[in-house]
Amino acid sequence: MQILKNFGLFFIFSLLVSSLQAQVEDESLTESSEVEDTSGMLDDIVEREVLKEQRILAYEPIREADIVWEKRIWRVLDVREKMNIEFMYPERPFFKILIDAAKAGDMKIFATDEFKKRVTGSDLEAMLSKTDTITTYDPDTYEESVKIIHNDIDYTDIKKFRIKELWYFDKEASRVYCRILGISPIKEEKDASTGEVKYELPMFWIYYPDARQVFARERVFNEKNDISPSSWADIFDTRFFSSYILKQSNVQDVRLQDVYTPEKYGDNAGIQLLLESEKIKNELFNFEHDLWVY
Repeated sequence: MQILKNFGLFFIFSLLVSSLQAQVEDESLTESSEVEDTSGMLDDIVEREVLKEQRILAYEPIREADIVWEKRIWRVLDVREKMNIEFMYPERPFFKILIDAAKAGDMKIFATDEFKKRVTGSDLEAMLSKTDTITTYDPDTYEESVKIIHNDIDYTDIKKFRIKELWYFDKEASRVYCRILGISPIKEEKDASTGEVKYELPMFWIYYPDARQVFARERVFNEKNDISPSSWADIFDTRFFSSYILKQSNVQDVRLQDVYTPEKYGDNAGIQLLLESEKIKNELFNFEHDLWVY
């Protein structure tokens, strides 16, 4: 009889303990549910680590004595061209990659294409955000007031990039090479009253050989294959983009658009500029071709 009594007390005690544990679990579940879960789930079937761990191959060293010919070329890359559409990929546009890397200190930026004067963080912030004032009127009191607004630059405002490259002939390898030296986003300055573009200016320059490792870890969207591991370093190193020549090294240091002006050529100035750009491109191609005798 005593055994049955002890068993009954043990059974009741077990029920009380189980009830208390369930209540504690319910309370902890309620408390944890109030905290937002920011971990999220993987929007894929595997973790994408190929580009994150990729290491760029260094340029092959070259001796100064082996360079017997060189030419500096400045190009304009228009992101509105079909071949350059990946530069405007909304989730990760190329301009945002430059800004994020510059702010994080992973990429050095310079004021000119000579890569001497560094651009500071405060100077970069001033480029990206412009403070302006506008005059407003109260319709009820007709009082005039001045309002301060901040105009932050957006990646859609950058429609062109300028590329500086060096073409040279290596007598040791007996071939012509091309290396990109710098890349610059071009900002349009518009007339406040008409909205027309007055002129274009480079915002800053990045030294491409120093930025190749950053570009090697940034994926380029491929419309034909979502898993394509192509990076921005691949795009530039293989020259998989469309552009036209703006300037080649010359005595007067003038651009083609300074030579083929509307004042001299009228409405045909743009056509003449593109024809001269194509002529320079063919000269670069034919230079190496003409070195060989068949």
